[in-house]
Amino acid sequence: MILPIIMAGGTGSRLWPLSRELYPKQFLTVTGNESMLQQTVARLSGIEHTAPVLICNEEHRFIAAEQMRLGGYQHSGIILEPVGRNTAPAIALAALQAVNNAVDGEEPVLLVLAADHIIENEQAFRDSVAKALSFAQNDKLVTFGIVPTAPETGYGYIKRGAYCEGRDTNSHDAFVVSQFVEKPDLETAQAYLDSGEYYWNSGMFMFKASRYLEELEKFAPNMLDVCKRAIATPSQDVDFVRVDKAIFETCPDDSIDYAVMEKTHSAIVVPMDAGWSDVGSFSALWEVSVKDENQNVIKGDVITVDSSNNYIYADNKLVSTVGVDNLVVIETKDAILVASKDKVQDVKAIVNQLKAAGRTEHKLHREVYRPWGKYDSIDSGPRDQVKRITVKPGEKLSIQKHHHRSEHWIVVSGTASVLNGDKTIIVTENESTYIPLGTIHALENPGKIPLEMIEVQTGSYLGEDDIVRFEDRYGRV
Repeated sequence: MILPIIMAGGTGSRLWPLSRELYPKQFLTVTGNESMLQQTVARLSGIEHTAPVLICNEEHRFIAAEQMRLGGYQHSGIILEPVGRNTAPAIALAALQAVNNAVDGEEPVLLVLAADHIIENEQAFRDSVAKALSFAQNDKLVTFGIVPTAPETGYGYIKRGAYCEGRDTNSHDAFVVSQFVEKPDLETAQAYLDSGEYYWNSGMFMFKASRYLEELEKFAPNMLDVCKRAIATPSQDVDFVRVDKAIFETCPDDSIDYAVMEKTHSAIVVPMDAGWSDVGSFSALWEVSVKDENQNVIKGDVITVDSSNNYIYADNKLVSTVGVDNLVVIETKDAILVASKDKVQDVKAIVNQLKAAGRTEHKLHREVYRPWGKYDSIDSGPRDQVKRITVKPGEKLSIQKHHHRSEHWIVVSGTASVLNGDKTIIVTENESTYIPLGTIHALENPGKIPLEMIEVQTGSYLGEDDIVRFEDRYGRV
């Protein structure tokens, strides 16, 4: 049986300001009506598989769980990485968990996918997976090579070798991996394309869990030892599987390509021609998006005049362009990006400048999602901040207090149950309450509709780290 492993880590800084550290690109809806994570799960339809395992950053756990719930998708657990250590250790954690959870000794075959890829031809994707399965069952480590359509310099490449004879398959379905090569210059990429012997490195894999662990033991034994000890006694928190942070922090940082695939003698490549993109930049996003008659990609409230070949995204305001060509224009509630479509690979330099300046726009949006709902920081000053807070029905914020701020709460719609010191009160539409500095308090939505309220904070320090939690249903104490 196939066990999908969906890698949902990473920050996607080249899609800033849409993507932020606390809301990276795999959770964005950039094509269609679902996020890239949800689309990754959806395209498994038609493949016989068990519910997937997700691997994500600790800080993204509630977003991942909520998107799975909203999409109606089941999962077999969400493994939380306390720190990022690249793909080889992450896959090792999933493989160890899969072996431990195997039923009746059934050997799980892992299908490792990234949560931030777009695949236009999903049937071609499923066909390639079906071809790879018999090779994986026959102890091969399969990587999927994307049939190149252009001399792309932003991808690594895989050079194919001889045809690989597989069990119950046509011999032309797979090739022995001859070589993994780094991102080439344009001239080299064109030579790769002309030769017909190279594929883009997709970062998708298929192999038995035990075979991956065997090869990791051979080529990176220290990494495997750390992963074994880190997940030896995992803690289960609702949907989440937590590993030992102190142990995992000692793990070597390495990709699966460097740690295993470039060294093993069992690597094969199965070609995939499925309209694949890793959406690594806004130009790549423009390529895979629906365009108007002037080759513009338009998202949101946009008016264009004499403009062509642009990617224009309006999140909150009207965006209008006159006489522009080949631009990326991104408007969000707290940041605007204007870039040449030919230079969007350099957006990461903006993110680096934001980090160096100690700003927050690289890390989070003005609108921030929480397991209980969300808040939007609509105004702020030196000693005051105004937020619009939405609490989902039945959800509750932690029991907490603040050392540096007091809060005024005004209910706009719905009903709030408020713990304010030693009293619990009900606050409804057009009513308000005041939480003095240092007072233990909590907010809950006991109703059937979302609770909408305005929070006015005043004090000497208004940072999110001025929260002392006493009790929290989401494990944040």
